[in-house]
Amino acid sequence: MIRAQALLETKMLLRNGEQLLLTVVIPTLLLVLFSAVDIVDTGKGKSVDFLAPGILALAVMSTAFTGQAIATGFERRYGVLKRLGASPLPRWALMTAKTCSVLVTEVLQIVLLTVVAFALGWSPHGNPVWVVLLLVLGTAAFSGLGLLMAGTLKAEATLAAANLVFLLLLVGGGVIVPLEKFPGAVQSVLQLLPISALSDGLRDVLQHGAGLPLADLGILAVWTVLGLGAAAKFFRWE
Repeated sequence: MIRAQALLETKMLLRNGEQLLLTVVIPTLLLVLFSAVDIVDTGKGKSVDFLAPGILALAVMSTAFTGQAIATGFERRYGVLKRLGASPLPRWALMTAKTCSVLVTEVLQIVLLTVVAFALGWSPHGNPVWVVLLLVLGTAAFSGLGLLMAGTLKAEATLAAANLVFLLLLVGGGVIVPLEKFPGAVQSVLQLLPISALSDGLRDVLQHGAGLPLADLGILAVWTVLGLGAAAKFFRWE
């Protein structure tokens, strides 16, 4: 049942043009544009080496948080979740299927973005195990926050809030603009955001070849516990 529901969720996501724009087209265009045109000072080295890890983090956020929040919010509004909750599929299995769908979509995103980044001259370093660990923990953190938003706000409010958060974190989460460009006090706050921890952790590993980024993983772990815990407690199915 979980496999069938996960397959259905994935097909629905891939058929949704607006979600594809958010999860595939926008990250790819940002990677190509900012790598090819010297718009933002990304420091020493090639721009793509700085941008690729941040865009990978953005792809995780767009799918696990923004896309999932909007889709789940409207499913809740139209009574889809209520009907599925009354089906033989347990509610925990439904959430597991949604998570599997998110992971499948992220794999497709990462493969596409990696191919594009290599074509632009990307030279990644570091241990791929740490990269996978960061991506999985980042997915868990953003999934919890997305489900919390979808399960507590009205669908229209979720749509507006999720897109607004996406834009704000795109600018202030270290994805394209280095956090060092922000004032010291603001920078200290931004570093605690999940998108900042994910993009910085990926950048430390892939650009600088660093070891296990414990500080960034710790921040993501805290957001995961808070997000999933709050979602489990406050999520409303109707």
